[in-house]
Amino acid sequence: MLKPLLLSLALLATPQLAAPLWAVQPDEVLSDPVLEARARELGKVLRCPVCQGENIDESNATISRDLRLVVRERLVAGDADWQVLDYITARYGEYVLFEPEARGVNLILYLTGPVALLLALGGAAVFLRRRRKGDAAAPKLDDAEARRVAEILQE
Repeated sequence: MLKPLLLSLALLATPQLAAPLWAVQPDEVLSDPVLEARARELGKVLRCPVCQGENIDESNATISRDLRLVVRERLVAGDADWQVLDYITARYGEYVLFEPEARGVNLILYLTGPVALLLALGGAAVFLRRRRKGDAAAPKLDDAEARRVAEILQE
């Protein structure tokens, strides 16, 4: 008796944990299990325009419900997965895709991270090489400087 109550309270206190359970409504589910599975897979790659960090299957936003219905309507109409994605992308932009195609301006975003990493590694290599050369080229102390250092250390 106590465990179900505690579980219910925990789910109510943290709605982000329970949201995936509540997002897809029973009236949205297709009767054909194959089409429903395809709709769920497509729902995972489409971002909610309002929630930003959730896919449309996990979001309770009205726009996500509308997108889920559009995906299912397009699948029932006989569209292939890529056609459904093209249809939605044409209306909402590439922002709704979790992984937009690596072409055009998006290519800059895909390449910025690896290029920055290579530049940082190159900079670190140059720094370490110069530092190593700097240690080897340090001038030696003459006798007077060596005596002065010894005096300072004894004090």
